[in-house]
Amino acid sequence: MYMIIDDEKLQRTLEKAASHTDAEVTDILNKAKKLKGISLEEAAVLLNITDDTLLQKLFDTAKFIKEEIYGNRIVLFAPLYISNICNNECVYCAFRRSNTKLKRHASTRDEIHQEVTELLKQGHKRILMVAGEAYPGGGLQYVYDSIKAIYETTWNGQNIRRVNVNIAPLTPEEFAELKKCGIGTFQVFQETYHKETYQKLHLAGAKADYQFRLDVMDRALQAGMNDVGIGPLLGLYDYKYEILATLEHAFHLDRTYGVGPHTISVPRIEPAEGSDFSLHPPHLPSDTDFKKIVAVLRLAVPYTGIIMSTRESPAMRNACLELGVSQISAASRVNPGGYSYDKQNGSQFTLTDDRSLAEVIDAVVDAKHMPSFCTGCYRLGRVGKDFMDMAKPGLIKKHCLPNAMFTFAEYLEDFAPAPLKAKGYALIESTAKEAFAEGSAIRKMIDDNLAKIKSGKRDLYF
Repeated sequence: MYMIIDDEKLQRTLEKAASHTDAEVTDILNKAKKLKGISLEEAAVLLNITDDTLLQKLFDTAKFIKEEIYGNRIVLFAPLYISNICNNECVYCAFRRSNTKLKRHASTRDEIHQEVTELLKQGHKRILMVAGEAYPGGGLQYVYDSIKAIYETTWNGQNIRRVNVNIAPLTPEEFAELKKCGIGTFQVFQETYHKETYQKLHLAGAKADYQFRLDVMDRALQAGMNDVGIGPLLGLYDYKYEILATLEHAFHLDRTYGVGPHTISVPRIEPAEGSDFSLHPPHLPSDTDFKKIVAVLRLAVPYTGIIMSTRESPAMRNACLELGVSQISAASRVNPGGYSYDKQNGSQFTLTDDRSLAEVIDAVVDAKHMPSFCTGCYRLGRVGKDFMDMAKPGLIKKHCLPNAMFTFAEYLEDFAPAPLKAKGYALIESTAKEAFAEGSAIRKMIDDNLAKIKSGKRDLYF
């Protein structure tokens, strides 16, 4: 058991931060620009900002930090729900065991091939595999076999290059087996870090054990997993508490293992079939508060990838591109079979952004951000502490930006309609000119690889 969350400490920190001066806020923002992060107490001050002028300064600082660390690149991925069967009783979730209204299904190997093929036809290269917390046959072999099925699927020379997973917390022995599957990031959300609220909302099943879920990332890192992803489900408890607790969790992992979370996700609760609770969440952050959450996370843990899903509207997702978000899902379906073979199987929650991948990319390009399908770091071993050692001082950008350009150029050649292709290449050219000096070795490498991609080469990265 790891003493990660100190409830009394978090409450005291929030109470103290409620009273602050404009000068204090300015000092914190200036400190954050050094890319070293900020303390829990400083994050609490920023979470209490209400003044519009200070909020804008916060947002501007978050954009500066994100671009200093990662450049203008935005990673794109798709969730793949392989099963909606679950043994847990979480009152906010459509997948909960007692929900008899939901049509249940666990995808077969052939059905997974169908789903992945549809994603490949869109241009996706990265998948987040998601499953309810019960598996056909009663064991994790179903999970391992599903990961293998994703990787072995090909279409027209295309394949998925990296699978991340969001599944139930595992034991050390199970993590050792999962690692053999060649996944990227292992993701589990605590949902709410407030223990009393957690116990009220998780009524039965393995997920009812608050501490086992909270300790999962320690087990994962001790078992040799390289990258982990955390996050709260916003709306279950006070957002200020949840973000401070998320940061406390991140700081604990960084102190203990030298590896903070590779990603932090910021989902807001959305309506779920058969869940009255989800229709009236007691602590749903406003849109302004939600933007503040994204910005504060970017300042506090500048190295982490901040993920935003299609729970949010196109307008909100577009706005948050400027506030520190670095990864977004696109053209998502949140039910098994949703991309191909059975769109009637029960979904976990309601989607708000139903744009196609091409439409999402078009909006990203219009905002002068670089769409990226890059998986180079995973495949070159820049993972875990090695990745963090480059991300924290802002050195990873020299890899992220060129690799983003290469994967985006692949998309433009293989999938993009003519108007998007034209403005996509214009963005690549302007970004390369701005970021890398003419005649430099890295600029020459970029130009050479782009020429190779146009001539038919694929999967170039460094």
